[in-house]
Amino acid sequence: MNDTTNTNETADLENLAESPAGSPPALTPEQVIAKLEAEKEELRMQFLRTYADLDNTRKRAEREVSEARVYGIGKFAGDLLNVADNLARALAALPDADRDTLTEAGKNLLGGIEMTQKELHTVFTRHNVLEIDAAPGSPFDPNVHQAVAQIPSPHPAGTIAELFQPGWRIGERILRAAMVAVSLGQAN
Repeated sequence: MNDTTNTNETADLENLAESPAGSPPALTPEQVIAKLEAEKEELRMQFLRTYADLDNTRKRAEREVSEARVYGIGKFAGDLLNVADNLARALAALPDADRDTLTEAGKNLLGGIEMTQKELHTVFTRHNVLEIDAAPGSPFDPNVHQAVAQIPSPHPAGTIAELFQPGWRIGERILRAAMVAVSLGQAN
């Protein structure tokens, strides 16, 4: 601050304490101090509210950046799930009994498809895209499994009887629920 500002503030305080004739009575020094203390407290509360808002904004921004790191690849990973499904269907199309009858070129092709599928799953895992457990006999969870049928099976009622399509999640978010048949228990 400069000397002019200090002089003006001092004059303002003196004016509060003095009042011209015919005006309300002048404020006593105690009243001036009380008024300034109240104003100071109001400014302090305003500062604290502003600081709290700033802190909340900072925390929200940090949380959004963190979520963007984890879930930013969600759409891309969801698009790649069809590739994973097609690789699994390609491998399932050849029965195990027929694998031994393949020519050398057929075995190389099959090995390449298996390595591609394994690499895709490795990349998914590296980026926290994980397959949802939906093995037959495991408990059915409507939060991560989509029941498309109920069938009799050797597994206990209310558990998964058969997996039709694997489910995937990224972090705690579901990219795609596992499509399953739920067991009704053993048929009589």
